[in-house]
Amino acid sequence: MGQDQTKQQIAKGLQLYQSNQTEKALQVWTKVLEKSSDLVGRFRVLGCLVTAHSEMGRYKEMLKFAVVQIDTARELEDADFLLESYLNLARSNEKLCEFHKTISYCKTCLGLPGTRAATQLGGQVSLSMGNAFLGLSLFQKALESFEKALRYAHNNDDTMLECRVCCSLGSFYAQVKDYEKALFFPCKAAELVNDYGKGWSLKYRAMSQYHMAVAYRLLGHLGSAMECCEESMKIALQHGDRPLQALCLLCFADIHRSRGDLETAFPRYDSAMSIMTEIGNRLGQVQVLLGVAKCWVARKALDKALEAIERAQDLAEEVGNKLSQLKLHCLSESIYRSRGLQRELRAHVVRFHECVEETELYCGLCGESIGEKNSRLQALPCSHIFHLRCLQNNGTRSCPNCHRSSMKPGFV
Repeated sequence: MGQDQTKQQIAKGLQLYQSNQTEKALQVWTKVLEKSSDLVGRFRVLGCLVTAHSEMGRYKEMLKFAVVQIDTARELEDADFLLESYLNLARSNEKLCEFHKTISYCKTCLGLPGTRAATQLGGQVSLSMGNAFLGLSLFQKALESFEKALRYAHNNDDTMLECRVCCSLGSFYAQVKDYEKALFFPCKAAELVNDYGKGWSLKYRAMSQYHMAVAYRLLGHLGSAMECCEESMKIALQHGDRPLQALCLLCFADIHRSRGDLETAFPRYDSAMSIMTEIGNRLGQVQVLLGVAKCWVARKALDKALEAIERAQDLAEEVGNKLSQLKLHCLSESIYRSRGLQRELRAHVVRFHECVEETELYCGLCGESIGEKNSRLQALPCSHIFHLRCLQNNGTRSCPNCHRSSMKPGFV
């Protein structure tokens, strides 16, 4: 298969894919891969296969094609192709919750000599790196990367990238419990979809609606949360987006748990867990198990709660997510306190405070934990985060953390 025929078949596959005939598109692209001798065409079709498998949640297949694409880029000896293929390798590892590998491949991208693609892809590299730092609960580094990605988006008028970064910032602020910002950023993403997204994939709308649902749920606006989640799930089902379906099921379960409807929450957690396990989203599995554990605590079935917590803790340690470990230690602490088991209680209190220090989830002005309750936060240009009230009361213009040499935080 020559160059022209390869181009035609790639375009045919794209048309099928955009009309939701995903399996037929995959067959066309796989045939191109088998028969084409055109290296550039093979590189492009591998990119299509990486994207398609990502959206279907087939992350191991995604990684396999990304590795083949790297080899093809090396054969082509082209720095632009190499940058694109390393970015796909980073994204594949991000989806599989291999966050340290993601960061390593992103750094490889950033270390490549200046290329034409660097301007277009630099923001996407920063976004992937930010998502990986967030996966490891390295909040300052995550925020630095997201802000860098936003600068790329603004400088290049890349509203698609800006939409994706806003969704990640929504997740960031949901985790550190500034729920106003957790809602503001996905609402901004939804505005971008409405204003510029006429020709975009519906996944951008679905993504923004999902993150809005999470924020509304955290704010206690459960009706709005359900409405946004239903819209997101409808699009996810239409497009066969398994990863988003799993996230929506988790959100539905959390909404029902917030309403006290545990009978409805449990089967949705089970369905979310089934898809998360199938696609390899280990961090998602942790979030499901945490929700299940909270349901068992509400039912006073504490042994079952501890069983879910233990499974979640193993997964959280495996992927390196400190915030999940912190939450699980906090929940274990409350269970052991209620049972009067002092030795186990002390062990979890110690680990809880270690996680707080490791994540730097405390305000450098008042010493109180950040992320314990909903509060308005402010990031300084250095990306250190403080309570907004503390910065206003202190009147400082420079970062207290950057100027502090040896002060240890207190805990309240």
